[in-house]
This record gives sequence, structure tokens and C-alpha cells, in this order.
Amino acid sequence: MSISTKKFGTTKEGAEVTLYTVTNKNGLSFSALDYGAVVVNLMVPDKNGKLEDIVLGFDDVAGYEVNGCYFGAFIGRHGNRIGQAEFTLNGTKYELEKNDGENNLHGGTPGYHQVMYKTATTENSVTFSRVSPDMEQGYPGNLDIQITYTLTDDNEWKIDYKTKSDQDTLCNLTNHSYFNLKGHKGGTITDHKVWIKANGFTATSEDLIPNGTITDVTDTPMDFRGGRVLSKDIDADYEPLVLAGGYDHNFVLDKPEGKFEKVASVTEETSGRTMEVYTDLPGMQLYSGNFIKKEEGKEGTTYTKRTGLCFETQYFPNSINVAEFTPCVIKAGEEFTSTTVYKFV
Repeated sequence: MSISTKKFGTTKEGAEVTLYTVTNKNGLSFSALDYGAVVVNLMVPDKNGKLEDIVLGFDDVAGYEVNGCYFGAFIGRHGNRIGQAEFTLNGTKYELEKNDGENNLHGGTPGYHQVMYKTATTENSVTFSRVSPDMEQGYPGNLDIQITYTLTDDNEWKIDYKTKSDQDTLCNLTNHSYFNLKGHKGGTITDHKVWIKANGFTATSEDLIPNGTITDVTDTPMDFRGGRVLSKDIDADYEPLVLAGGYDHNFVLDKPEGKFEKVASVTEETSGRTMEVYTDLPGMQLYSGNFIKKEEGKEGTTYTKRTGLCFETQYFPNSINVAEFTPCVIKAGEEFTSTTVYKFV
């Protein structure tokens, strides 16, 4: 196991950015920035042992300072959508940035993926930390954040979230890496086969806001319990898919609340790569990159629609506004922890 650092440029505000790379005994590695705790590279061997970078991203800081698609992004204070960009907590109404039509998406400005973090390292991990000040993005409370990326010799890329706030607040953190198991230059991901341990998904309005209804996946294109190649139904005439332009849905994970277990996997046959997803959170957004238009990415690659696939572990979107859902509220002074693992087998 080894860790290395190198300069990755300077932000528009003049902050020097460092790239941290952790490599295990099998040659698998991840690289991440102290700018945004953004994941830049994930080098994973194929069935022949050839290493390939399997996450979408940019070659320089300038790309990540824009990053409209959230490539490799650490998302907070609230991942996914909040309807009407507002919520009420302890009798107080909070208004958020309307950055997705009339709704709030992925917290607002500044995004947690576009601020600088302090770092601490071990031989196989990097911890990124900062305090998100009271009312940043419109959320109450000074939120002390620690996010640790760890690589194991079992080819696990592990994400540990730890936060504490001095006021009751929302906390729904996630990772927005786009995976392409053929390599980031591999083209569309519709040939990937996905399995999800979920009997239902959260139904939404036309603007993709969950309304409290959970739809049974049985006999629908949303049933991944037996494994499903994305191309089979991604363009089906099925209203939830039509509204989202493909898969962009929160799956209700079939496991006890708070239990950490395997909830999803994805396989790509030509490379032989398989990635498993483990989490203790109740939901996971499967997103097939429907809104990638034309992004100039790493190594001169142009990313377009459906060239990356996200597995965003989370509390249900809009949970604070839906009585039927468990809200992602943390109490003042209480420590919040959560773990998600992406394992390559």
C-alpha cells in the first residue's frame, strides 16, 4: 500500500490544489483532490490485469470549477432534490437555491465539491475536512464534516462520512462519481448489467420530486433484482423513464434500516470488471448520465449522454417534505456517520 501527492494546479481564487493517490498491492488506485474532495481517477484492472481509469472527470482544476455534471463530486449538505427548494425544521422555514427548475439539487452554492478541504493521510486513506458554516447554502448549523476515502487490499474503495452540527440540520451526503467499467473513454454504458436489491422505487412528479408513493418494481423496467442490461428497457415507453430520459431514480433498498450490506452490482462483459456497492443508507439513486450533453473530459475524451453511470447512496430525495419517508435530520451535538463501499471483484 502506498500514497503519493502531486500538484494539480491553482483555483481561480489562487488556492493551490493537491492530488492524492492511494495504490494497493494489486495496482488498483484512486486519486482525489483537496478541492471538493473530488474523485479524479479510479484505476481498476480488467480480466487480463490491464489497468484502466473507470471514472469520468477532467485533466485540470478549471474543469472541476465548472463541473455542471458533478463528475467525481462529493455532494452535500443535501444530495439529490428538495421540492420547491424549501423545507421546515423545528417550526422554521428555510428557503434554498432554486438550481433545478423550482427545486433544489445537490445542496446549492457553494457546492461541497467546489470548496477547499484540509487533509490528513494514512498509508491507505485520505481524510478531507472542513466546517460548513451556519446558513451556507441556506441550511442551519455549523456542520463539521469529515469524509475519508480508504483503499483496501481487497479492492474496496471505502467512503466514510462523519459530521456533527451545533444546530438541528439536514445531512444527506453522497458521492457522484460516474463509472464506466470499459474505461472512461469507453463510450455508452447501456451494455452494463446492473443488479439492485430493491423491491420498489420512489415515484415522482414530472420534475422528478418524490411524492411519498413507493412503486413496486415487479413487471416493470425498474426491476433489477435478477440483473438487467440497461439497454433492454432504458428507452421503454414507461412514464418514469420517459420523464427522466432514462434511469434517474431512487431505489428503496431491501434491507433493515441502518444495516450495512451489499445492495447493488454492475458488470461489463468485455472488460470482465464487476463492481459491488455496499451501504448502510436506505436508498440509492441509479443515474444513467441522461443529462450529459457534451463535456470535454480527461485525455481529450468527449463525454456525451449515457457515457457514465452513478450509484448514489442516500436518504430518499425530498424526505424532509414527505411524511412517509425517514427525514435526514441530525440533532445538534449528535455525530452522524455512514459508510459506502465500492468493491471490485
